[in-house]
Amino acid sequence: MTSERPSLTPDPAIRPDMDAILGGRRMRRNRRTDWSRRLVRETTLTVDDLIWPVFLIDGHAASQPVPSMPGVERLTVDRATAAAERAARLGIPAIALFPYTEPGLRDPTGSEAINPDNLVCAACRAIKSAVPEIGIVVDVALDPYTSHGHDGVMEGEHILNDETVHILVEQALNQARAGADVIAPSDMMDGRVGALREGLDAAGFGHVQIMSYAAKYASAFYGPFRDAVGTNKTLIGDKRTYQMDPANTDEALHEVELDLTEGADMVMVKPGMPYLDIIRRVKDTFGRPTFAYQVS
Repeated sequence: MTSERPSLTPDPAIRPDMDAILGGRRMRRNRRTDWSRRLVRETTLTVDDLIWPVFLIDGHAASQPVPSMPGVERLTVDRATAAAERAARLGIPAIALFPYTEPGLRDPTGSEAINPDNLVCAACRAIKSAVPEIGIVVDVALDPYTSHGHDGVMEGEHILNDETVHILVEQALNQARAGADVIAPSDMMDGRVGALREGLDAAGFGHVQIMSYAAKYASAFYGPFRDAVGTNKTLIGDKRTYQMDPANTDEALHEVELDLTEGADMVMVKPGMPYLDIIRRVKDTFGRPTFAYQVS
């Protein structure tokens, strides 16, 4: 038993007037060819949008794998310099430096952070000498240097905000002197952006940019990153008294507004992927350069 296939020629009596329906607007025209799709693409991701995070260790001609981030290694300064050279060849505009501090150099106040010859400063000098055209972004925070793993000076169970900010300014000035182009405070202390801007300007570093971790949420996604900088096993308690509550969205806009008012040139949302709604709100509200740190 067979059945006839329906005719592909519609009955003129029921044939819709597509031109009248569409009013001459056929959206598929722009999608017809690859070159046209590329030409009208609204959002593009290129190498120009990337920053390469580089984790530093002491020593020479050595690297250490970070087990919780397969494919990521800690690098000695000479190898970090080679990585910066490779980044420049690939067209990556900037790298971001994060140190692994040996336990013997950690103390309650994070004093290694203000050592002008610490790993980050040494790497800044070496990289800027070898690859002057690449941008160097440096982290400003005390957690890689404190014995308790927090981003500030502690008194009992409390983080001392203003005392911490004073140290952060000194840390940033050393980094700027070493050749850092962008100061990126990730500590989430109140008022640190304004203090950093004031300190940098007063010291003759008005050209140094500030990329503020403006909306940094308390998150379990930081685990592998903390492994890379060696703070997972040292952290006492959690960071909820200074990092943001994941339940809050309006608060992110308040934080961004404050940091921009205090002098931030760019702002960041961290973690990136789980907070795409925050990124969208920040960009729509302020229209300023907005970055995301996609942690593991």
